[in-house]
Amino acid sequence: MHLFDQTNCTTLDCVTQSVEVLIQAADVPSYSHPGDAGADLTSAEALTLTPGERRLVGTGVSIALPDGFVAFVVPRSGLAAKHGITIVNAPGTIDAGYRGEIKVALLNTDSTVPYDIGVGDRIAQLIVMPVSRAVFIPVDTLPGSDRGAGGFGSTGYSASRSTEGPTASESQGENA
Repeated sequence: MHLFDQTNCTTLDCVTQSVEVLIQAADVPSYSHPGDAGADLTSAEALTLTPGERRLVGTGVSIALPDGFVAFVVPRSGLAAKHGITIVNAPGTIDAGYRGEIKVALLNTDSTVPYDIGVGDRIAQLIVMPVSRAVFIPVDTLPGSDRGAGGFGSTGYSASRSTEGPTASESQGENA
């Protein structure tokens, strides 16, 4: 499913990617439009996701990422918005050393409508990125920041909603 010439990388940073097709009917991941961040992954099997069902769906392909790269399997926005189909562990992480079949853990969030997937249907996107490795150094205390320890909904609330918990500035103290 090559909708444009992916061999012309003059305007994009390109990473040569080895792909092994494990199932004859499987599609090699491909980009739909120049400039797309995610390459489409397609289903190598036909199935029906019943309401509330989650299932591991094979793509029929495996990849060999170069050292220093990672791939993330992310949901397709149209499937989520129109049909309630998402990925349970989004993003799914594919490390450079993994050589098995790429599978997608799909979930039908609709409570009443099943969703049919055919062979070749686009079910997810694959984003390939360089990865930096961190060196974690234990310290007694971390340096301060404007945000502090506020998280999980600590921003974006007005003072009128203060009955639901302290604001970010209240959590950090007036002079933090």
